Amino acid sequence: MTRRSAALDYTRPGIYHITKHVADGLGQPLGSISGSDADTAAVVPTRVGRAVEHELLTAITAHYSMITVDAFVIMPEHLHFILIVRDPIVSKNGRPTHLGQVIGGFKAGCNRAYWAATGQDTPAAKPPCTVPAAPTPPASAPGGSAAGKPRFSTGRRPLFAEGYCDVQPLEPGQLETQRAYIRNNPRSRWLRSHDRPHLQTQRGGIDTALTPAALTGYLRRECHPDQATPEALTEIVHRLLLADGKIACDTYGNRTLLQHRLLPVVCHRNDRPLFEKQKARCLDEAAKGAVLVSPRIATGEQTIIDEAARRGFATVLIADNGFPDRYHPSTDRIDRCAADLLLLITPWQYQYRKKDDPITVPFCKTMNCVAQALCRLHDRWWQQP
Repeated sequence: MTRRSAALDYTRPGIYHITKHVADGLGQPLGSISGSDADTAAVVPTRVGRAVEHELLTAITAHYSMITVDAFVIMPEHLHFILIVRDPIVSKNGRPTHLGQVIGGFKAGCNRAYWAATGQDTPAAKPPCTVPAAPTPPASAPGGSAAGKPRFSTGRRPLFAEGYCDVQPLEPGQLETQRAYIRNNPRSRWLRSHDRPHLQTQRGGIDTALTPAALTGYLRRECHPDQATPEALTEIVHRLLLADGKIACDTYGNRTLLQHRLLPVVCHRNDRPLFEKQKARCLDEAAKGAVLVSPRIATGEQTIIDEAARRGFATVLIADNGFPDRYHPSTDRIDRCAADLLLLITPWQYQYRKKDDPITVPFCKTMNCVAQALCRLHDRWWQQP
């Protein structure tokens, strides 16, 4: 992902978690993972990886005194690092600039080190690669003198792909969460690479037996008419994963959990007086081997699912967003997935959204419906003898 936030001013102070991936086709030029188990997992850097680390720790602060490099990790084919920008970004010559310029300079230094390490520092001369000239603008137009200017190619491949992904921590505690994520990257990679192929996004293959028509009928019954408008229902269906006319799901974790007895955990406002009964029944059935399935949205759902996890029971969580190709849950969730105690499942296509973007009632009700469809059971099963 190379996402940018239109709401952020990248010239101002802030804290940024930056992710950079190497260019396609380069494999793993930055290092390899070693360790006898997940807790001893570490990255052994290559010559290129060591050069990238040196560039990260020296060049950025040398050129931008207002920036500090915080936590970082250099993985075999990507790197994460946190930049703390204390003052407005200004270059050494005093000109105001922005984060993109900082990252661009860092990439240029890494490219030089990469070319030197791979024998590309003295490429053979190549003829100029000329950009087709655009119609010459009037002399008064800005930039007119540069129209049709030749652009030269060195023939050397860059180390990193274009763009970068940034996350700006804004809430208390979010910075430490980002640091922990960075620290645990080698551990997560070790787990995925040692006979745990399910510790990655798995696309499709889950038949919910739920059609869009059945879902929209459910939403019309469960939601107020002002909520389940034709536009809202169309948007819901547009965002869902569909296969063969039914709602499909992607997963992260061991799908064999779906072969157990599945029980939906959905807490309704009208059932609040009976919450302790619902909680006790859910945990009792989980102790007998059932797997609890929930979107974990309502407070009651969070209480039941979290208590089940604390007791070591298996659960299936329905995520409120799709999974990107490079999806990394929290360390706790990865550990539970590795222990076959958790399956993350989503009926949604991935969509970038801000942390505080609202979730609508039909959106929540859709996940309740999916939970019941996966379990082939009504969500008030716990009221039955």
